[in-house]
Amino acid sequence: MGILYAVICFIGLGIIFGVLLAVASKVFFVKTDPRVEQIQECLPGANCGGCGFSGCSDLANKIVEGKAKPNACPVGGEKCAEKIAEIMGLEAESPVRMRAQVMCSGVNGKSSKKYLYEGEADCNATVRMGYGDRVCPNGCVGLGSCVKHCKFDAIHVIDGVATVDYAKCTGCGVCVQYCPKKIIKLVPFEAPHWVGCSSLDKGAVTKTYCDVGCIGCKLCEKACEFDAITVTDNVAKIDYDKCTDCGKCVDKCPKKIIKTGIRGGIING
Repeated sequence: MGILYAVICFIGLGIIFGVLLAVASKVFFVKTDPRVEQIQECLPGANCGGCGFSGCSDLANKIVEGKAKPNACPVGGEKCAEKIAEIMGLEAESPVRMRAQVMCSGVNGKSSKKYLYEGEADCNATVRMGYGDRVCPNGCVGLGSCVKHCKFDAIHVIDGVATVDYAKCTGCGVCVQYCPKKIIKLVPFEAPHWVGCSSLDKGAVTKTYCDVGCIGCKLCEKACEFDAITVTDNVAKIDYDKCTDCGKCVDKCPKKIIKTGIRGGIING
């Protein structure tokens, strides 16, 4: 008799809890905009965070909420932006294709080191030890934190400096986020020129620890007829909105650190 009573009680509790759950599901139901799922299907699903949000699902919600543009995904490209704009009933805006560029030329043998680092292959780890093993405070650490976080196998450390593979780079910007020195920048994909240095020291100081560092001589600045390259904080910087790709800055640079050209799809910098 006791067992039967226990079974009846158990069944009764199951029915009660079932009813409560059913009611709760109705009361707390959150209606999902069907466009969220449609946009998610358009996105590449890389969840790289290059859009500035936590992943593709989050981006889809933000687009529907009007907090992100249809072309916010740097990986999806133009076709992705067009599909999302169509879902949202908006005019498509083509995203500007970007690429990652490492603004450092201090490969092994060209840039001095202040100590021999032996430990975890992580840029942040060595940066906590005197801001890195290189004398240059703004040189590539070369331990590959950017490599670890790239979901597209588009960046590798070659001869001590991170190197971008154009053929694979989607311009997501994740490597930019994980570089402790902040010397990886996003530049227009088609831009043929870039300054392979981030040193902010005066030229005389830079020359003491790097054979290929910008010395801030301003010869490039004087040679440019379009005001597209200027020396700011002792290092040359290119304004890609003004650059006409004439190449005069490249010819005038005495240290040959204003780079140009693609070598087998690999860009050093």
